[in-house]
Amino acid sequence: MIRLGLLLLLCFTGAVRAEPVSPAFDPERLARTYAQALAFLAPRVLDPVPVSVLTARGLQGLTGLDPQLQVAADPVRLVLRRRGAAAAEVPAPRDESPAGWGRAAAGVSAAAYDLSAAVRRAGEQEVARGFFDELFSRIDPYSRYVPPADAGADRSARAGRAGTGLALAQRGGGIEVRAVARDSPAAIAGIRPGEALLSVDGQRTRDQDLATIESLLAGREGAAVALSLRGRDGRVRDVSLVRALLVPETVFAQRSADILVLRITGFSNTTASHIALSVQDAMTGPRPVAGVVLDLRGNRGGLLRQAVTAADTFLPDGLVAVTVGRDPDASRTWRSAEGELAENVPVVVLVDAGTASAAEVLAAALADRGRAVVVGSATFGKGLVQTIAPLPDGGALFVTWSRVLAPLGWPLQGLGVLPQVCTSLGEAALAGQLADLAAGSQPMAAAIARQRRARVPVTATESLAIRAPCPGAEGRALDMDAARALVADPAAYAAALLPPMRER
Repeated sequence: MIRLGLLLLLCFTGAVRAEPVSPAFDPERLARTYAQALAFLAPRVLDPVPVSVLTARGLQGLTGLDPQLQVAADPVRLVLRRRGAAAAEVPAPRDESPAGWGRAAAGVSAAAYDLSAAVRRAGEQEVARGFFDELFSRIDPYSRYVPPADAGADRSARAGRAGTGLALAQRGGGIEVRAVARDSPAAIAGIRPGEALLSVDGQRTRDQDLATIESLLAGREGAAVALSLRGRDGRVRDVSLVRALLVPETVFAQRSADILVLRITGFSNTTASHIALSVQDAMTGPRPVAGVVLDLRGNRGGLLRQAVTAADTFLPDGLVAVTVGRDPDASRTWRSAEGELAENVPVVVLVDAGTASAAEVLAAALADRGRAVVVGSATFGKGLVQTIAPLPDGGALFVTWSRVLAPLGWPLQGLGVLPQVCTSLGEAALAGQLADLAAGSQPMAAAIARQRRARVPVTATESLAIRAPCPGAEGRALDMDAARALVADPAAYAAALLPPMRER
């Protein structure tokens, strides 16, 4: 049954089904969800939009659920039409109060639910999803509503999962430790790759399926698991581990001759520290590396703070990025501190059309500051930052609230990062670039200077023109070939680097 508070808002102008609203559809909860969302959105979206306009846009989502329904708004009322005829009205709030407009939107949605079998089949979550999808379609491409089930899974993914940090492999009839996650319970206990896992909680692993053993290692956070292992020296030892929340690894280090290659797949809570540890290990070993390659191809981003901290690993004191938004908390200057690892060691950053968001922040910072040569193609161009708000229905809003500017003031949104060495034009073009660089000439200098002069707002036409010298493309083997050539040729590396331009 539509609750009294909402029923008083409704003025039906045509016949409406008498059957009550399904208990699965809770207008009061929907009103709270809309009100809280509108209150969160109004002061944070990049370009100001009145609450009344946000609401009217969102209610167009009902048409997506049932094309026979339309919602019209005027200064005094919201009208729900069915097949062109007015079916219900809700008085429009007299001010821009999110609570008032949230209740009005829920009232219209409740009437639509009662009128339309299609809306009833969709259910409350799809009504809310349609409202926010329509609302955000006019704001930016990244703000979104996540329904309760997906929001819970997303929170779990960000928080990590409980485990020991062991990656296993089948070796004959036995189980062997293939890898150990940094900072995990297994790493702290001193377990090393190559050790044989003999038993888990007393259950022998010999001739057992790998999935069975992995399921024995899984469990709730804080629970202990007893392992028996045989080291490479043949000695058997018993270890007790306490399962902990583990964030999936995002940094994969590999040494290729005298170059450290760090494949970075995303930016989670541990990314920056694992980059720093990998670099430190490579620089302090018996054979320090001659160059570092950060492979950001296909990296869709993640936590902005982690990208800034990762940049700090390679940079002295100075600007890393600036975020600008209407909310005071969204505007911030991000800086690196004094003291960097791998000082004077060449750094090459590999990017492609799939490099986005936080990964672009890292690439832009290292390029603008003259610390790294970016190799590959124009990147994706996502320079907007989202903030997250939980909602009363259990869902969540991801709302864009700031733009990211590179150290030299140009916006990442739409432009992406233009590489100093372009590989997307093919092998012959790359060979010509490398030859020019070896001779002290930088073919991409004019294009990069044009990008660094760009300022908000950048039109789509201007963005296309700036990106044209090195079109976006998927990563390719040429990227790593170019990186090796630059590390091996200090003169070509220096020419590709370009002198750092003066900060704003």
